[in-house]
Amino acid sequence: MLAGLLALVVASVFAGAAIYINVVEQPARLTLENKALLRQWKPAYKRGFVMQASLAVLGFVLGMFAWWQTDNFAFVLGAIMLIANWPYTLIGIMPTNAMLMNTETMSADADSRALIVRWGRLHAVRTALGFAAVALFVIALARG
Repeated sequence: MLAGLLALVVASVFAGAAIYINVVEQPARLTLENKALLRQWKPAYKRGFVMQASLAVLGFVLGMFAWWQTDNFAFVLGAIMLIANWPYTLIGIMPTNAMLMNTETMSADADSRALIVRWGRLHAVRTALGFAAVALFVIALARG
């Protein structure tokens, strides 16, 4: 059952970081002027991507191991919710990320601001996937 508890911890950290981005960091960065907004978004995105991608993989592995140990299908579903962030990010968010990364900071304008606003809405799906994983791991652990 240790793997299940660790999967829950990892999913919780993922969800906590994701909600922080949507509720705190994104609104704060949107108060900046366009150039500063893009300047702040680029390194924050790079660091956040590494952290959240790693957590998604680790939570997936732990969730699948917990399922293997317990045969509780809720662990599989939670693991899938976490790893679903990878294809969602690659297919749904990466085109926006690429446009933002390819924009020179000194060229930032209303269009780059609109892309960052869009990015925030897209990122909210990652937050929802994280919380879905947490809920599924809690259900799995409650079932024993």
